[in-house]
Amino acid sequence: MEGETQTRSPAGTLTFTRNSMCGSPARTVGWRDPGFIHTSFLKDLWPNLAYNYQLGHKLLNGSYVWSQVHHFKAPPYPGQDSLQRVVIFGDMGKFHNLCQPIVLITILLVILRISSNNHNLSSSFQAERDGSTKYNDFEYGALNTTDQLIKDLQNIDMVLHIGDISYADGYLSQWDQFTAQIEPIASTVPYMIAKLNCSFKDLSYFCHAVEIMNVIGQGPAHSILEKTQEGNVECWLKLCFTFLLRTGKNFADSEHDWRPGTEQYRFIEHCFATADRLKQPWLVFIAHRVLGYSSYFVYALDGSFGEPMGRESLQGLWQKYKVDLAIFGHIHGYERTCPIYENKCMSTEKSHYKGPFNGTINVVAGGGGAIISSFSTLNTSWSLFKDADFGFLKLTAFDHSSLLAEYKRSRDGRVIDSFTITRDYPEILSCTIDNCPRTTMAQ
Repeated sequence: MEGETQTRSPAGTLTFTRNSMCGSPARTVGWRDPGFIHTSFLKDLWPNLAYNYQLGHKLLNGSYVWSQVHHFKAPPYPGQDSLQRVVIFGDMGKFHNLCQPIVLITILLVILRISSNNHNLSSSFQAERDGSTKYNDFEYGALNTTDQLIKDLQNIDMVLHIGDISYADGYLSQWDQFTAQIEPIASTVPYMIAKLNCSFKDLSYFCHAVEIMNVIGQGPAHSILEKTQEGNVECWLKLCFTFLLRTGKNFADSEHDWRPGTEQYRFIEHCFATADRLKQPWLVFIAHRVLGYSSYFVYALDGSFGEPMGRESLQGLWQKYKVDLAIFGHIHGYERTCPIYENKCMSTEKSHYKGPFNGTINVVAGGGGAIISSFSTLNTSWSLFKDADFGFLKLTAFDHSSLLAEYKRSRDGRVIDSFTITRDYPEILSCTIDNCPRTTMAQ
């Protein structure tokens, strides 16, 4: 704490070995000694106060080696009227990867699009600090996104990276470079991550990364990490953010079963049901894959407009518990829907939503850096805004009744799309379609 006596907090030290990896290349050419992972918990923090901290290591001769001084601000007290700003994006790594099955088509489409707009590829996007290029360049926008967040860090309270992280694809050196890339952000504000879909060979390292990065969240977050062995290592992450004072958030794992009756479905409903809407008026569902609505051209081709069984399994919960937003990554771009339920827009308003809840707004925010996806040319009635470019979503809760959502492009930080939700507590409690108990025995 600034101006106070320094205190020391013990840290646990872990590492892992080559045999922890699932296979090549993580066990072979991609392996490097990871060093050690130190984890410390800072407890009994005073709300709203700024803290300086250093990481230290005690040598055998009794002396200490210290890191540079970092700083962070403790969150407000639960229920306190305060400004909160959360940045959300998916699919940002460091450089190249070909995890998408249709990535070669997408690369061709984005190059044609850039050429037709007279953009210069090297000047519009930056993938390496030294300007170098790599075989199968994939992460054109990653550094632009990172740089915009660093530039605006004083106006950010938390970052949620919702899947497809690092794109290391079995090369541990790339994890080191990625964590160095985000260090200015993650050392200052909570940097929370979600489960990804890309097939990677360093799953054990990822599980360590999820565990370490997500326990650093400031406040009484509920976090459980379970690892099982079923052929390959699986990382099952469950997070229910109860410490965001007006933004109750639920991270879903889109790589495991979310259908009714499953453990994850029960956990998701528990998160929604236990939210105190007086203190946390905004409920936001987050997952990597699009478990809601999207105009991504592959989804459009198969007629699903989202992950199969995603909406069918979850939109009933969103409606029942009046979930304001459902935010997804996976599709490399931005899209926003109307407040929607069962494929129907529940409001004719386009950008300024007021009064009782009537449907969940779906947002795809997967343009963190990976090469841009293409949307279908079919214009659906529920899609209000699409942008095939790199960018991120910023939510600003001004108070208990006013929420602003802004989509910003990574290249210049300019706001391209925005909408607001204004809703008082009595309006949150009011009944709408399929979210109040029946008052008769009629079916």
